[in-house]
Amino acid sequence: MAILDRVGRDREEVLRVEGESGLSYASGLPTQDVEALLRGERASSDVAVGLGADPVEARRRRVVERILFLRATRLQRLPDGQCRIHSLAEIAAGAGTSAQWLDKMIKTGRVPNLDHADGIARFFGERIDFLVDPPAEALDRVLQRIHVGLLEQAVEQQDADVHRFKNAGPADDVMSELGVVGNAARCLADVPDETAKPIVALIESIARRAREDRAREIRDALAGPGAAQSE
Repeated sequence: MAILDRVGRDREEVLRVEGESGLSYASGLPTQDVEALLRGERASSDVAVGLGADPVEARRRRVVERILFLRATRLQRLPDGQCRIHSLAEIAAGAGTSAQWLDKMIKTGRVPNLDHADGIARFFGERIDFLVDPPAEALDRVLQRIHVGLLEQAVEQQDADVHRFKNAGPADDVMSELGVVGNAARCLADVPDETAKPIVALIESIARRAREDRAREIRDALAGPGAAQSE
């Protein structure tokens, strides 16, 4: 939660399951599997294997299902703004195979070889991992990518804050706006960035916690003496 607060992002939005760019879209997993994994449970395909389903057949089915998922979700946008699914001929050409073979693969559940699977994934802008990763690994791959993106945003924001702090004049609004954090950063103006950044981040964290404590005290005071006991 700390990094989400730092970059001003909402958890529900960042971990949105449905819709374009949601966790399901990005991982290739059905929404119910994403929701189960987020709860710490197993995906439906893993449950089926645990109940005796053939793991080899499950892996084959996974590849075909994710190819169909890509075709259903990675649509081609037309000049008039409409969208359509890619034809089998278009996908096959991108994968280096024939439309007839691709159609047979989908109908029979036959798994493509690695070269063709890689070609299909790349046609839709994905890596072969998208087709073959087990459910937990598929979701973890997406969550790791989100985490790295948030870290990059936090670093960029911190760099911008340090730059503002160092270049703000004594009477600038930024000083009154940022209070103790801004003053601390001003004191670190001559300190190398790699040293100043973690110090500023720590001071900012302490200042945020102090603001939260003060807000809680004010709420308790407004609620009256019996509020804390009722809780």
